[in-house]
Amino acid sequence: MTTSAASPTPEKSVAPPTLNGWRWIPSLYFGQGIPYVVVMTLSVIMYKNMGISNADIALYTSWLYLPFVIKPLWSPIVDLLKTRRLWIVCTELLIGALFGLVVLIIPLAGFFQLTLLLFWLIAFSAATHDISVDGFYMLALEQHQQAAYAGVRSLFYRIAMLAGQGALVYLAGSLKDVTGRVDIGWCAVFAALCVLFIGLALYHKRVLPYPSADLRQDASNANVGQFLTVFREFFKKKNLLLSIAFLLFYRFGEAQLVKMAPPFLLDDVVKGGLGLSTQAVGIIYGSVGMLALTAGGLLGGAAIARFGLKTCLWPMALAINVPHLVYVYLAFCQPQHVLLVGIAVAIEQMGYGFGFAAYILYMIMFAEGEHKTAHYAICTGFMALSMMLPGMFSGALQAALGYAHFFVWICLSAIPTFIVTALIKIDPLFGRKKN
Repeated sequence: MTTSAASPTPEKSVAPPTLNGWRWIPSLYFGQGIPYVVVMTLSVIMYKNMGISNADIALYTSWLYLPFVIKPLWSPIVDLLKTRRLWIVCTELLIGALFGLVVLIIPLAGFFQLTLLLFWLIAFSAATHDISVDGFYMLALEQHQQAAYAGVRSLFYRIAMLAGQGALVYLAGSLKDVTGRVDIGWCAVFAALCVLFIGLALYHKRVLPYPSADLRQDASNANVGQFLTVFREFFKKKNLLLSIAFLLFYRFGEAQLVKMAPPFLLDDVVKGGLGLSTQAVGIIYGSVGMLALTAGGLLGGAAIARFGLKTCLWPMALAINVPHLVYVYLAFCQPQHVLLVGIAVAIEQMGYGFGFAAYILYMIMFAEGEHKTAHYAICTGFMALSMMLPGMFSGALQAALGYAHFFVWICLSAIPTFIVTALIKIDPLFGRKKN
């Protein structure tokens, strides 16, 4: 269309977009979390229920991570073409349609190969949706509002994780018991997801604001040169290497802990673990741990909005690392009281939630500029890398050291975090609400 650049649409003249964040931020980040948990967790459970071997499940579902790892490669397309608002609505409609196709494919003889293809398309669409949502969040809110809502977005993303791993799995299992057929249960799950995402698309088309910064762009203006410019400008940012080091090492200890904490809770006492039941671990992480994590995230967002990122950075770096000491205590003393273990996990999870708010706001700060959507997506690529690489060797390291000394190592892993925290530069006013 040639008229879009001539004058703004009537819809763009609405009231400032920052007044009603509660109308769209919860649903937006709930919608961001669901596709991820579906392709990463639900697909594994479904294939296991339907008789696929563990070897095939592990091999083929691992490829579903790929779109989330490489999404920065196409983030400039989202940045350059059309609006983030339009990308959000369109990707939600597409994800809903793909969920609907899964319903049709599950009863077929060749469902495994065909649903894998659909899950890969869902993962690609979800990664694109992530780019759009995070970019829109930065464009629609002031800096202090981004800080204030950081805990809200994390809360509803985690609710999506809980719904995906809990309620949807429970629904599939219950319908299997009632009907005696596994495929009917999973068809119902994906039918519900189809309806959910079409509903989200229609809802967001109506309620998402029209921030002036989210300008429509003509596809003819986007070219390879612009595409490459987005990456070139990112890698020309001031203090780039130090910022990348911060993104990679701020969660160095947590990235290793998160892989080994559940096995530690489940392993027998004679193996150095706590010997808890699966049900107990589910309660600890699914209720107490999630509540503590959420509370920490909300407190972190509120603290940055009040005091600014620079003031909060060191307390948050300490909060994300010092609570690892509870695992040293648990490993050396091996208490058998579930309540005591739950309190220890809650302390660690609250510290992580509080400290992670600084990481999110630092990525937002570093992405500031003309192509903030694409640059933020590139930052999330480094964020994923920061969890992937330490996690890869954490299992072998634990086996060599044993649980007790492994958790001592986790505490020592705070040293790189403190080094990069001491070196990075932050605007004293960034994230602080203006009076």
